[in-house]
Amino acid sequence: MTEPTPIDAIDEFDAYLFDLDGTIYLGEGLLPGAQRLVETLRAHGKRVLFCSNNPTKSPQDYADRLARLGLPTPVEDVYTSLVATVHWIEREMPGKVVFPIGEQPLVDALAAAGIPMSDDPERIDLVISSYDRTFEYRKLQIAFDALWFHERARLVTTNPDRFCPFPGGRGEPDAACITAAITAGTQVECEAVFGKPSKDLFDIIQRDTGIDPARTVMVGDRLSTDMLFARNSGIASALVMTGETDDAMLAAAPDEHRPDIVLGRIDHLVDAFVDADREARA
Repeated sequence: MTEPTPIDAIDEFDAYLFDLDGTIYLGEGLLPGAQRLVETLRAHGKRVLFCSNNPTKSPQDYADRLARLGLPTPVEDVYTSLVATVHWIEREMPGKVVFPIGEQPLVDALAAAGIPMSDDPERIDLVISSYDRTFEYRKLQIAFDALWFHERARLVTTNPDRFCPFPGGRGEPDAACITAAITAGTQVECEAVFGKPSKDLFDIIQRDTGIDPARTVMVGDRLSTDMLFARNSGIASALVMTGETDDAMLAAAPDEHRPDIVLGRIDHLVDAFVDADREARA
């Protein structure tokens, strides 16, 4: 029997969801093989979508960045935790007053959706904890008063990430650090987490695009977000070892975090399908 070629292997899926930080790029450069893979998928009519938990960038920011890096992408093909957060508020808390602890893209996304915002603890119904490099004691005090003193607000967060990866193994504190500061003082638990691994994000993507879960794969670098997101959404998963996860973390991962495919670099994705097909036939 003739061995499958990489082009044959691409037909394994119709839709490919890619994480961005640590998967497609790191810092200001594309990761090895990213451009080759994305361009090959697009050339063969595959749906290529991007989804990120980073709430400091809007979908347009990401589309612009991908274009600068040589991967022009329609803004409609980019989904973020901001999209999932706004969607949840519109569905679960319409008309409620929100206090966002986050950067301007979060504020802009809420304003664009017509969601009322305030920093008056007596009016706040919902505190949103997010990745915020402008976090200060004033914001912590407002959240404390709304959640603990007035006992009227609920607490949610845009994403569960502890840090955002930087080149050279460095990182920057992410939304989980802000959430921990708030819950430590108020003893109010965060009741909802948006973005990956929440299935809500996949439901939004599927509603917008009509992709078939059985023909979709999620490619990312994080076990507890990207791989668990795939499991929660009922889609295949591919872990790329160019971001957060190392061999020790993968070996210790619980079953629900384990990927279907492990990749040394992202363009090995096609080769992995070739190997899997060869193994199945053997």
